[in-house]
Amino acid sequence: MNIKKQKLMQKFSGISPYIWALLSILPFYFIFQSSSTMEMVTGIILTAIFFVVYRFAFISNRWSVYLWFIILISISMTMAILFDYIYFAFYIAYYNGNIKKKAAFITLYVVHLVCTTAAINYNFVMQKDLFIEQIPFVIVIWISVILLPFNLYNKKRQGILEEKLEDANKRISELVKQEERQRIARDLHDTLGQRLSLIGLKTDLAQKLIYKDPEQAKNELKDVQQTARTALNEVRKMVSSMRGIRLKDELVHVKQLLRAAQIELIVDQKEPFANVSLFLENILSMCLKEIVTNVVKHSKASTCKISIEQSLNEISVTVSDNGIGLKEADVGKGSGLLGIRERLEFVNGTFEIVAGDGTTIVMKVPNVMKRNGGELVD
Repeated sequence: MNIKKQKLMQKFSGISPYIWALLSILPFYFIFQSSSTMEMVTGIILTAIFFVVYRFAFISNRWSVYLWFIILISISMTMAILFDYIYFAFYIAYYNGNIKKKAAFITLYVVHLVCTTAAINYNFVMQKDLFIEQIPFVIVIWISVILLPFNLYNKKRQGILEEKLEDANKRISELVKQEERQRIARDLHDTLGQRLSLIGLKTDLAQKLIYKDPEQAKNELKDVQQTARTALNEVRKMVSSMRGIRLKDELVHVKQLLRAAQIELIVDQKEPFANVSLFLENILSMCLKEIVTNVVKHSKASTCKISIEQSLNEISVTVSDNGIGLKEADVGKGSGLLGIRERLEFVNGTFEIVAGDGTTIVMKVPNVMKRNGGELVD
């Protein structure tokens, strides 16, 4: 409610209230220019009906929109012909701009423009003094009838799109949290869960052997100690990955891993990343880590090349090796490539395995950059 009130205050700020107040009083000036009492009474009644109908028009929908519009146009035409008052056309133009359905908007816009133009031409041909005196203002009103509805209609559509975008951003934020929870759950199950199960089994075994074979029980307890240390180390790694890691930091780890596996690493990155979000770099880092792990475990390669390129529209990471080769059909067979594809699809990225000597994997994601204020832009 507070947001809606704030938007209403912004909408009616500035000189707008004074313009509407002047236009609301103005018809009575033209009405009292008439010499006939009957015409004055008629003008006052028509003005009162116009404002009442105008109110109903804004809260109506479906076919009633056309009914109220016909009444408003009729009163506007009558006021223009009888009292040279053309300014009700501005009210109707404003109303047209707030119509949501495109077909109704176009129809009412054309009808209103034709009727207003006809009323102006009629008064111009009749050469009424009061009308001729206000020609500059009449031209302004006629231009408003042409431009104002489209301006308001486009602003309204833009507002709707911005609301949808805001909802989409909120949903993406929730999906990011959900994905992170699922990732943490998978990591806990795959690493810590197995380690704790092993600790439990070995502890039970050591308990049974403590009197029968103390030496074997001592060895089992050493294994429990080593497993506990390994589990603690893995928990620390998980916590570190939750904080997010930059691609340049992951490249350091990748270099260490490949060096330990005696695989030569070639890195081709012409320029460092510019204003890329930590979230996006973290996803690329996790994917790169998984791919390089597969190179070490399965490829039997002697060389691994990583090419990183950031263009205006996308970020591309290519990992090539000269190993035994991997095919698209191997995705989902325990290599972790299916998880990589899911992560990239989550950020509208793509994943491709290129056939050839060895294996070439290409990852591409949209170039989402981070401004100084923290806002993400594409």
